[in-house]
Order: sequence, then structure tokens, then C-alpha cells
Amino acid sequence: MAAIYKKNFMDIIILFFMIIVIIITLYPFLNVTAKSYNDPIDTVKGGIHVLPRAPTLQNYIGLLEAGSNLPTAFRNSVLRTVIGAVSGVLCCAMFAFVLSRKDFVFRKSFTIFLVITMYVSGGIIPDFLLIRNLGLVNNFWVYILPGLINAFNVIVIRAFMDTIPYSLQESAKIDGANDVSIFFRIILPLCKPVLATIALFIAVGQWNSWFDTYIYTRSNDQLTTLQYELIKVLDSAQAVGSAADVHSQQLRTARRSPEAIKMAITVIATVPILLIYPFLQKYFVSGITLGAVKE
Repeated sequence: MAAIYKKNFMDIIILFFMIIVIIITLYPFLNVTAKSYNDPIDTVKGGIHVLPRAPTLQNYIGLLEAGSNLPTAFRNSVLRTVIGAVSGVLCCAMFAFVLSRKDFVFRKSFTIFLVITMYVSGGIIPDFLLIRNLGLVNNFWVYILPGLINAFNVIVIRAFMDTIPYSLQESAKIDGANDVSIFFRIILPLCKPVLATIALFIAVGQWNSWFDTYIYTRSNDQLTTLQYELIKVLDSAQAVGSAADVHSQQLRTARRSPEAIKMAITVIATVPILLIYPFLQKYFVSGITLGAVKE
């Protein structure tokens, strides 16, 4: 009986700490969401926690009115996220597959060269000159091509592939499969967990990216992205608040607008990634060689 009570007590303690962790994790997002749906003037009074005190959609309406290019920007952000994630995962996986092959003579040399690129960079100016010479300025593919290969992602995928028994590839070769068939029909299906993880990394990076838009495509409104447009709206709201007279009603409204807009921007930028994560989560904990030959 003592052992049973001790076990139940430990379960209660673990449950209590897990509830605390969940509250700590969810509270910041719920707080931001509540403020984004609350009246901007009322928000300044404080006391907003997980529910809006004066509910309103004015923050989002004002954000849509201020950003005339938001539909185009949203479309471009979705396209670059989807295309960038799919192409990035495929290219990194192909590179990692080559490096994982035990019969590849330059395996070690290429790995060392890949690691060096993680610590040495040419800088913004050489990058811009390269992009310009490649004709990618004011081109949608500037969002995709420069990021196709990421050294960290390749190393992670390669480490995962190294755990797959090489006898699978040897067996496939005996049955007449070539390297392309082995890669697409054997290796990729077994790498779903790591590929899903890398896809999420790339998708989050593409969705949140705005600096490349500022550097390479800001002169073309048709190539703008959501994050860049949201930053422009926030900067505009902050400028209005700073320029308003300190004794005017305009200031009392304007100085509250940047904070409200910031909260609405945070929600808009975060929700799409939160919707994607549940579909990829199951691959994070799944087996990698379930049913395959073990060595």
C-alpha cells in the first residue's frame, strides 16, 4: 500500500509541474492574442492577461487598411515557404545522401568543406554582388535559390542517413536498383522524421524572412512578402506616434496604435506556423527503420 501511495503522490507532483509548464508556455501567446483583440486605448491601462477586456477587430482592420499590398505579400510568402521548403529538403537530402555513401572517395573532404561554410561567410556586400551578377535582383527566385543548400541541414540529414543499415542499399543493388531508385524508394521513406524536421526549419525561416526582400526586391511591389509589409506598417505607426504632439488627442491614439499593431502582427506571423506543426509532429518521434533489415 505504501508503494501505491508513493506512486500516486509522484504522479500528482509530475502532473502539477506539467500543468505549470503548460501555463508558462501558453500564457505569452494567449496574452499577445488578447491584446491584439483588445481596444488599443484600453490596452494601455494594463491588466490584460488571457482575455480581451474591450474586444474589437479594429487592430486587424487597421492593419489591413494600412497594408495595401498584404494580399500580394501573403501570396508571395506562402509560395516562397512551400517552394523553398520542398526544394530545400530535396536538395539537402540529395547532398546528404552522397556524403553518406561509404563508396564516395571525397566524402571526408566535402564534409570538411561543408562545415567550413558554417563559420566563414563573405558578408552582405559580396552576397549582393553575387546575386546581382546572377540576375536575381527583383526576381522571385532570389527567395529560393540562395537557400537551397544549408550546411547544418545537410549534416543533420547525413547523420540520420548514417544510421540506416548500408545492407539495404547493397540488397537493392543486387536486385538491379540504381542510385536514383535507392534514394527515392528506400532512403527517403526511411528519413521521414528528419526530413519533416528540416522542412519545418526551412518553412519557419522562409515565412519569417524579410531582410532579403528589403535588400533585393523592395523596388518591386509584386515581389513583396508579408513580413516586410508588416514591418513597414509597424514602422509607419511608430513614426506617427513619435511625430504627434504630446498634448493632443492624436498622440493619445497614435501612441497606443504601435503596441496594438505589434500584437496583431505577432499573431498573423505566428498562426500559420502553428497550424503546420501538428501535421509534422508525428514524424519527430517515429521510428526510422521500422521493418527494415538490422545490422
